[in-house]
Amino acid sequence: MNTKETLSLFWEVLKIIIIALIIVIPIRYFLFQPFLVKGKSMEPNFQNGNYLIVDEISYKLREPQRGEVIVFKYPKDPSQRYIKRIIGLPFEEIEIKNGDIFISKDGKSHILNESEYLPSVYTSGKTKIFLKENQYFVLGDNRFASSDSRRWGKLEQNFIIGKVFLKALPFNSFKKIQIPAY
Repeated sequence: MNTKETLSLFWEVLKIIIIALIIVIPIRYFLFQPFLVKGKSMEPNFQNGNYLIVDEISYKLREPQRGEVIVFKYPKDPSQRYIKRIIGLPFEEIEIKNGDIFISKDGKSHILNESEYLPSVYTSGKTKIFLKENQYFVLGDNRFASSDSRRWGKLEQNFIIGKVFLKALPFNSFKKIQIPAY
């Protein structure tokens, strides 16, 4: 190969790399990002080592919903990323007693039914908290092994990175994450 052919080949490879970066970088930094589950706080639904894809754009278009699994900056150390499930929404009162979660709003109260994603659950602790605007109450699915709102309090919306959209790895558990119906 002569110098002209070598430069031509180099230029073609460089163009492919530039085009790939133009496509990948905005997707990675503004729309979706990967997240690796560490620990047991979301078992049985998410295990240590699961590779997830987090949707960063949805919450710019709408508010987070109860039951969604989110990734957020840990309020006590924003350099850490946590994964939990949204249980309480703004302007609700959340009370945990006798293993149940009571949600109250506008004088109406009900026990949260989590049977769709947790076959049997006992939520330990005794908590009563009122959420203000842009505040959420989050819990790990593995209530006995989770550091969550029971321990460190309300989650401000500005800490939320996005919702878990897809479980990508391991391949045998590949699936789109659905919002439970309550």
